[in-house]
Amino acid sequence: MEREEEITKYYELEESDTMTVSEPAVLYGEDAILDLDETKRYTYADYLTWWDDKRRELINGFIRLMSPAASPKHARVSSKLVYAITDFIEKRKGKCLVFNAPFDVRLPKKSGEKADDKIYTVVQPDICLLCDLSKLDKTGCIGAPDLMIEIASPSNRRYDETKKLRAYQSAGVPEYWIVYPKKEAITVYLLQPTGKYDQGTIYGIGAKVPVRVLKGLKIDMEKLFGEFRNSPYY
Repeated sequence: MEREEEITKYYELEESDTMTVSEPAVLYGEDAILDLDETKRYTYADYLTWWDDKRRELINGFIRLMSPAASPKHARVSSKLVYAITDFIEKRKGKCLVFNAPFDVRLPKKSGEKADDKIYTVVQPDICLLCDLSKLDKTGCIGAPDLMIEIASPSNRRYDETKKLRAYQSAGVPEYWIVYPKKEAITVYLLQPTGKYDQGTIYGIGAKVPVRVLKGLKIDMEKLFGEFRNSPYY
């Protein structure tokens, strides 16, 4: 009987303690308010604490708020590119993997740097191709992927052509594509032995764009953009 009373008191005490524990309120989604200073430099360690519904990138520590949901044409172009690249790899039983946004790619300044508080550039490319799977971890990719693809829109075109191009060049990304859905064109930048990108090669309708890091794969521009002509949905 005494044993039963001790057990009862123990659970009553545990329940009481549980009910009185309080923790700071954490807000998520639209109710989350983050007072971030856009003139301040942040690291990936800071980035990991931003639990709201906003998508952001860091370029050299400075925040860029990303655009909301992509347009139907943007999304369709992205899905067709992902399919074409993935299909090519799988048919040849390749080891490379394709990822599309949102997917974090951390670009350390120093090769081999992995400390969260030492990484100042974190991007979410529309598409990236990764062949060195040792760069893959539970939070994304750390180090330069083999191919980065950005799909330009009126709001991000200049950003893709300048800050992202410099960030990818500095990180040693071998191949960088900027896709222009409105112009139905792709500009391909290839990293040179000097560590700088070339001037870029522009491909238009009728061309087949070679993926240099995947020998034998060419993206048919007509197949990529042909469906959009005279379509009421785009």
